Amino acid sequence: MATANDDPHLGAGPSEDSEILLDSSDSGSILSDDSVLPEYETDSKYKEPAKTLYEACSRNESTSLSRMLERGVTQDEVMELDINGKTGLMVAVAKGFIDIVTMLHSCPYVHINHQDNDGNTALMIAAQAGFITILNYILNYYTGVDTEIRDPRGFTALIKAGLQGREDCVSALLMHGADMYAMDLVQGRGLKDWVLRTGRFETLNRIRRLQAHPVAEQFCESYKPEWPELRQLVEKATAPKTASQKLRQRLKESLTFKFPHDPQDNGVMDHMVRITTSIHSPLIITGSRPLCPTSPPEIGKRRFAVSELLEKHSRKELEESTVSHTNGSITSSSPTAMSMFSRRLLPRSSTRLVIDRLISSNLLFCSRPVFFNLF
Repeated sequence: MATANDDPHLGAGPSEDSEILLDSSDSGSILSDDSVLPEYETDSKYKEPAKTLYEACSRNESTSLSRMLERGVTQDEVMELDINGKTGLMVAVAKGFIDIVTMLHSCPYVHINHQDNDGNTALMIAAQAGFITILNYILNYYTGVDTEIRDPRGFTALIKAGLQGREDCVSALLMHGADMYAMDLVQGRGLKDWVLRTGRFETLNRIRRLQAHPVAEQFCESYKPEWPELRQLVEKATAPKTASQKLRQRLKESLTFKFPHDPQDNGVMDHMVRITTSIHSPLIITGSRPLCPTSPPEIGKRRFAVSELLEKHSRKELEESTVSHTNGSITSSSPTAMSMFSRRLLPRSSTRLVIDRLISSNLLFCSRPVFFNLF
């Protein structure tokens, strides 16, 4: 090893009295106290592949999990519990492992409504943590998801999402049919009461906007991608004006101060979100296949997972708009019944997650998020 005597460009190094020792880590860096860099875990933490399904889920080893599912697993393997009563799926949800969650939905022994020692389900964990992609996947692809399960205090997944201010999760649960008026068992408070009590005012605004527009009209086949106010604005701008009107307009434009403000209700920003997430939008139709296009997502109306729809109806029936959701049950309807409209998407390779994140970004981009995530 080269020393200062061998190479004059090498310093003498820290002395024995130095605060930074030779064997110290990066914690002695000047920027360490204010560092915002993530803490990476090396792959050498686990020298051997996972031997059980729970280990594969907790380690985020999708390859090992895929091999286990291919060879076949038992109910005891799938429902193995840790000291907290959590299954491998619940641990993966808590850690945000999307690949694990998407792979386990085809496992026949997964009990999606299992509650741990604290009374939490996988849906509650995702809602409370704000993992909107995982939450939407559970709602749309796991069979028999119960949104009204309560923990020992009487909190549902919707109330837990509201307590933490998870606006996207609240919207997804409401559009999936979660009970907005459910109350806890301890203090008898509902969703809005807890949202106000915890100061989640943005979440309250989201709920009010959803109540003002309870149906996603842009997913109807009868929806016209035209801004209703555009014609009036064009006519007003192109109408002939007198000299006095032109003078008043010029003075108004010169003396008016423009301050940043939120997008106008039903304005151009809302219209942009509607047309980009509508049923005929190229961003949606190229990466998905619409199912039940006669039953729109609506507040308070029970939604069914894709697997539940395919168990009772053929794909042809679903794609031909002959099935709709009605008050918690699936009924037949004519293709012209546009009052009942729904959108269900089947995964098509990797574009499912891309479009899901795209639509989630649109929801966050618009300050008036009256729309819901499709997946």
